[in-house]
Amino acid sequence: MQLSGGEQRAEPLRYLNLFRLILAGVFLVAGRLLQLGADSPVVFVAASFAYMAAILILGFRDAERLLGLDRLVSLQVVVDITLLTIIMWASGGYRSGIPILLLVALAGAGLVGQGRMVLFYAAYATVAVLLENAYRWLAGRDAADFVTVGITCIGFFAIAQVARLLAQRALANEDLARRRGADLANQLRLNRQIIQDMQDGVLVVGEGAEVHQFNPQAIALLGTPLREGERLHDCAPALARELARKDALGVSAHSMRAEGSGKMLLVRFLPAGEADDTLIYLEDFDRIHRQIQQVKLAALGRLTASIAHEIRNPLASVSQAAELLADEKRSEMQARLIRIIGNNAQRIDRLVGDVLALGRRDEALPEALPLEAFIDEFLDEFQLAGGAAVEGVVVSQVPPTLSFAMDRTHLRQILWNLVGNARRHSSGGQGAVRIQASALDDGRVILEVADDGPGIAEALRGQIFEPFFTTHSKGTGLGLYIARELAEANGASLELCPADGGGARFRITGRAKP
Repeated sequence: MQLSGGEQRAEPLRYLNLFRLILAGVFLVAGRLLQLGADSPVVFVAASFAYMAAILILGFRDAERLLGLDRLVSLQVVVDITLLTIIMWASGGYRSGIPILLLVALAGAGLVGQGRMVLFYAAYATVAVLLENAYRWLAGRDAADFVTVGITCIGFFAIAQVARLLAQRALANEDLARRRGADLANQLRLNRQIIQDMQDGVLVVGEGAEVHQFNPQAIALLGTPLREGERLHDCAPALARELARKDALGVSAHSMRAEGSGKMLLVRFLPAGEADDTLIYLEDFDRIHRQIQQVKLAALGRLTASIAHEIRNPLASVSQAAELLADEKRSEMQARLIRIIGNNAQRIDRLVGDVLALGRRDEALPEALPLEAFIDEFLDEFQLAGGAAVEGVVVSQVPPTLSFAMDRTHLRQILWNLVGNARRHSSGGQGAVRIQASALDDGRVILEVADDGPGIAEALRGQIFEPFFTTHSKGTGLGLYIARELAEANGASLELCPADGGGARFRITGRAKP
């Protein structure tokens, strides 16, 4: 925090007031021992008491509040010069040594004064000392040489100006140091926040593999608690062995499996500054693999989308030719072959449609869909396509007030995949497939599709969203993958809920409004 000019001058002013208080006390207690006030003891004592009273009165914080700092400083300096000049007159004039105290007072005034007022203080002290010496000379008393007094008065100006310049330099350096300190603190705070939020784990270990610093992600990746000051051999033995291997072989990056989490990690070692500390970065191989897979799938999607467009034209011709052949009178074997052609042409067309859907994931136009009306319309279309075999199999329980923010076409395709899979694996009885919706307290909406079938085997639960993975002989393996991609394109998420006694249950979580 940057201090104002008044706050920066407050501390030097306190020290100057302390000096004044000590000086007034010395005058009152030991003035006679120092042979002060010899010419006029009464005036000396009165001036000393007045000096002490003025210091006490002007030293309170209320005085600064009432007068303002600049006026208070000017009044204190004027009181210093005036009363010290009177004490000098009562103590034998210039030869009493009081001008030295005036030099100290002017030096202090230069530290706390502002602008040209410092020169005014020096000029006032010069006039006061010259008038005191002139009065003493005119009265026939022992006056000092005016040349000597003049040199001292020149010193008043020099001391006041030099003190002022030094004060300005000190304040500028203090302000610069304070700003740089604040910038450094902000930078350290920013660096600490960046390290805390990094997806990679970060550790700093010192001599003897002692843990100095770490971020929460390092604990998550290693799967073991870390404590500052603990040896790495005690909390993460595998990482300690890799560090020793690095020191022995000079290998700066390699892979390891964390003992606590079981994750495969990429470990990188870097020197941490000029100290003997070592900076360790931990990266999750699974995340790297997912990123590589996403890049590959994006490239594959662009390639397959361009190929799919070219496939659809001859495929349409094949389908049309099969329909024309079916209209003619053919033998049973020929009719069977025609059906095979038609069925496989439809399968290829579905595959092409799925591939093209990957290229449309970035074209989402979410809107607040009235969920009950949309589900009813979808079920009418689904039952019309499935015929009497699916009538009554799929039921919905959707509150009439709920809305769901998603592209209409995308939500239809997601539900078509989920409900179709649920229908295929369910018992086929009344209400075997359920569509339910509910609202969360944070404004999100949950849409679930569940069936009463055997559920998904535990060994397959981690693979069902992978592209081209399918357990259905006629499936493309892209349905659930595309459904999750379309959900994410609309700011929603699609997940498989934990097994709770039977059947599979998929959950779409999204917003009520776009």
